[in-house]
Amino acid sequence: MPLIAANGTQLFYDLAGPEGAPVVAFSNSIGTTVEMWDAQAQALAGRCRVLRYDTRGHARSPVVDQPIKIETLADDLAGLLDVLGIARAHVVGLSLGGMTAQAFAATRPDRVHGLVLMATSAYLPQGWAERAALVREQGMGAIIDAVMARWFTPAYQHAPLAEALRERFLQIDPRGYAVCCGAIGAMDLRPSNAGIRAPTLIVAGADDPSTPPAMSEDIRSRIPDAELMVLPRAAHILAVERADRVNQILAGFLDAL
Repeated sequence: MPLIAANGTQLFYDLAGPEGAPVVAFSNSIGTTVEMWDAQAQALAGRCRVLRYDTRGHARSPVVDQPIKIETLADDLAGLLDVLGIARAHVVGLSLGGMTAQAFAATRPDRVHGLVLMATSAYLPQGWAERAALVREQGMGAIIDAVMARWFTPAYQHAPLAEALRERFLQIDPRGYAVCCGAIGAMDLRPSNAGIRAPTLIVAGADDPSTPPAMSEDIRSRIPDAELMVLPRAAHILAVERADRVNQILAGFLDAL
């Protein structure tokens, strides 16, 4: 899994699967790494070419400590696809990754075959400046307990995979996390979502306090012909907590296109 130069930064990525198969590009949540998509990559192995990458400033993608917009992250994805010679892909994003995916699909409709938005929002301005300042001053440990309480339902918070995500979260560079906080706080994708033309599936967690189903319903109302599914017993990182169900939904969506 090498580093690659794209859009003025470097991104750590993993591309696996049969040559010539449809490409599915996954974009992860703030505070996570490519490993959050392990279950989906395994489920799609052999039938798709799976692209995963660490968002700029996260894990193995180096920090560029300067303000960015969500559109910057969409440009990162576009640059990554360009360098890899991928003209068109299915794009799947969760949380920050779903915001990146919305911006990408709205500005590059010809490059998106299918769009899956998980546990995300088009507009989420509150509290990000304060969170960014806190992690810059005190480190990732200052918010870890609050984050885990939002990421997973109480029954899942101490599951092995949840604990693994906790450890990876603590290793994220606070500067990279803070930069992405700024992008979320400044974001408003509501006007541009009307321009998304790709078949779109939105998946929300019924128990998600970070991006509750009402935010997914707002996205659905703005994207022509988008569909919304709400998963019970799922909080924010539903691709991990409800991996089997998410994999079924994802496979069914891709098969229908």
